[in-house]
Amino acid sequence: MARNTRTFSDLDLRFTAHPVTGDINILYDETAIKRSLKQLILTSHYERPFHSEIGSPIRALLFEPAGPLFSVTLKQAIINTIFNFEPRVVVTDVVVRESPDNNEVYVSIEFKIVNTESPISVDLVLERTR
Repeated sequence: MARNTRTFSDLDLRFTAHPVTGDINILYDETAIKRSLKQLILTSHYERPFHSEIGSPIRALLFEPAGPLFSVTLKQAIINTIFNFEPRVVVTDVVVRESPDNNEVYVSIEFKIVNTESPISVDLVLERTR
């Protein structure tokens, strides 16, 4: 079994202060990667200054008609986005469940952090917004 010797860290984008030091909190490993995946999936192309290539077409796909083709297209877009922009994880499964009456799509992403064996999942609710 491979042992994860790397520590992944990101800034907490809520910008909450650490209670002792007063600095911005830092997220580590699983929490950092979960937050990164959520931000990556919810970011559209051209939304990040100086890095217009980072993002996904998922927001645009939410306005497509619901159906089996929609689920397959959304699942593939999520897998491609994570594969292209998040090298710290390997996606094992993506489950897309539509709720057209509520204008929501429930997405569950199961992944493994590189050099670890334990599966981790993150759940998202994608909504159409204007």
